[in-house]
Amino acid sequence: MARAETLARARKLDRPDLAYIVRFAAADGVKDMELTRTELADDASWVSARLAEHGLSAGKRALITASGYEGFWVHAVIKGLGALRVPYGIAEGMGWDYRRAGVFQRELRPDAVIGLTAETLEGLAGTADLAETFRATSLILARPDALPVLRGAGVPAFVMTTVGPALALECPERSGAHVDSSAWRLSEEDGQLSIAAGERRRSALAPTPLGIAGRVVTGRCACGNEDPRVLPANAN
Repeated sequence: MARAETLARARKLDRPDLAYIVRFAAADGVKDMELTRTELADDASWVSARLAEHGLSAGKRALITASGYEGFWVHAVIKGLGALRVPYGIAEGMGWDYRRAGVFQRELRPDAVIGLTAETLEGLAGTADLAETFRATSLILARPDALPVLRGAGVPAFVMTTVGPALALECPERSGAHVDSSAWRLSEEDGQLSIAAGERRRSALAPTPLGIAGRVVTGRCACGNEDPRVLPANAN
């Protein structure tokens, strides 16, 4: 049987809507939550819109740095980049793979780096000047603990972080990392973040303290987005 015929038959098979079991750390231990294909598609559309606000468009290139267990948001980013027709490369976000990230920076010359980690920066800093490495990169969405390192090297960057099972992306206004309000409900108590499932999540999640220090900012952002914003304490 030809490969094309095999794929055509496979597409006719019933598929469960479940895409991932998202495992995340909460204040009282590890939690699991279902993520459906429908929700994942909606997440990708939201991510695509946020990346477009930063000027990503067809013909530009991106590098994603992430670990395998982060597939729930990596998949949304990949689909979001695909919708914008932006080709990408992927490097592991842990420090041992910093050389791959360095090769992509030299050879792919990405317009955007998404998910940059402090571990990757530590490896790169031992072999190259960070300011020179990222000089031609117009958009860097970095983890909170990577931001002080980048600032120290004179490299501008925006916040990208996970808030439990949610992805938060900072807009060009640099006023905090937005979280999709149709999918999640954020709250803050005594400087600690909590999250609950929003209207379009099929899997229930009651308000759950995350053990993450930070602030939640509500109201319309200067970028025009009314999604709430997270200000992680460790991004300072």
